[in-house]
Amino acid sequence: MGQKKLIRFEELKGFQNVLEFPRDIAGKWSAHFGNEHPITLELACGKGEYALGLGRLYANRNFIGVDLKGNRIWVGAKKALKENLVNVAFLRTQIDMVPTYFSTGEVAEIWITFPDPQLRLSKVKKRLTHPKFLRLYQQFMLPGGLIHLKTDSPDLYRFTKTVIELYGCKLLEDLDNVYGSEPVPAELNIKTYYESLDIAGHNRVHYLRFTLPEDLGGREKDELLKQTLINDGGTD
Repeated sequence: MGQKKLIRFEELKGFQNVLEFPRDIAGKWSAHFGNEHPITLELACGKGEYALGLGRLYANRNFIGVDLKGNRIWVGAKKALKENLVNVAFLRTQIDMVPTYFSTGEVAEIWITFPDPQLRLSKVKKRLTHPKFLRLYQQFMLPGGLIHLKTDSPDLYRFTKTVIELYGCKLLEDLDNVYGSEPVPAELNIKTYYESLDIAGHNRVHYLRFTLPEDLGGREKDELLKQTLINDGGTD
């Protein structure tokens, strides 16, 4: 590990806005922030561009960037401290462990911004909008809580729309080309590092906003989803 990373990891221990694998934090986030404002998560936040951007826009809401890589979290946490964004925090942990850190109904919204689309069919369960993850989110989200997906991957965009329809989610907004018309909402004008790379190479960003049903169903629906992907030409 490089010296720069080692220094950052050590500094993280002293950042009041960073919690690394904390214990007994579920249900206590209002005490951490010092208020009862709604909580929004940015999953796989990287450097936390969305948590920071939303924190600047909405002083009366709390935002938590979640990622495992402390080197990236350091960048966002440092900016939040410099700008005195007291409504922005960072949680260092694995995504599949997130329910450990929140109690039922403690989270109002989730943003998933430019995640790895996991294009291979064998990796489909790693997609952050796969029902495997939606069931995790359901454990700590408010009923009717919003999930936002912003991606430049047409495959992840179409996959998520399939999941929304198959599992009875409620689709609230569907933009095939976020920047195709004006004005662009302030929330969607926030750009991450990965968005600037245009990895998909088609200069188009997709956006979905939806809510979860009370019951996402089980194995039968998961098998139907798998078969649908195979029929649509998914490759391993």
